[in-house]
Amino acid sequence: MRMSSTTSAATGAAASSAPARRGLLLRMLPAPLYTGRARALLERSAMVYSRAWLVFVSGVVEPLLYLLAFQVGFGKLVEEVTGPGGQTMNYVAFVAPALLAASAMNGAVFDSTFNVFFKFRYNKTYDAMLATPLGPLDIALGEIGWAVLRGGLYAVAFLGVMAGFGLATSPWALLLVPVALLVSFAFAAIGMVCATFLKSPSQFDFVQLAVMPMFLLSTTFYPLSVYPEPLQYAVQCLPLYHGVELTRGLAVGVLDVSMLGHVAYLLVLAAAGAYFTAKRLAGLLLR
Repeated sequence: MRMSSTTSAATGAAASSAPARRGLLLRMLPAPLYTGRARALLERSAMVYSRAWLVFVSGVVEPLLYLLAFQVGFGKLVEEVTGPGGQTMNYVAFVAPALLAASAMNGAVFDSTFNVFFKFRYNKTYDAMLATPLGPLDIALGEIGWAVLRGGLYAVAFLGVMAGFGLATSPWALLLVPVALLVSFAFAAIGMVCATFLKSPSQFDFVQLAVMPMFLLSTTFYPLSVYPEPLQYAVQCLPLYHGVELTRGLAVGVLDVSMLGHVAYLLVLAAAGAYFTAKRLAGLLLR
């Protein structure tokens, strides 16, 4: 009897403490929206891509070719530019951190638009998932989380190449990987929202229409000061600009208060994207 009562007490204590361990989101959101099982999506994606590892390699190669071209080609024509804090720096060192941010963006956008679109419109993968103990927010966080991991892998590989070229000399450069994860999170969240509005594969041209000008204009290849003043304000509204400014400042070890604004911008973008993705999936799949 004593053992039975002890066991019952322990079971009751475990049951009472279980809700506290299920996370803040699980307690705040309704059960059909979030069940705390987003990690199942990560496991699924890891198993799927274990047989398609060349996709990851291709995502790393493009920015590396850009960097190599600037190292041995165009970088010879432009020797120095004005970098963070007004200091003069080597042009290749100026471009490299921006390419790291762009690499994180491209990986996240590819995963959260192309893959999500075909799972949603043709394979009906998410319809099947919602027949299991998963909610729309689980799906959104799982898919976004995988895109973030992919962006992080690109960032680690790119940072290794930067270090090999002698372009990451500041100890603060180690924070380039967390920044790349944040950039991936923001773009994956927004990209997934956009994917739910696409009706046909031909509309992916609109995605490229947004990504390519952003890649070219977000101070990736030249300082903000080269733009006319009215255009500078427009450039500062671009999400990639904030990622580029963060990576460039950390790469050379120039820190200032404006970095907090860049981080806040990306965090708000990521949170808004995750929320509206879950809302769109719930509206489209649970109706």
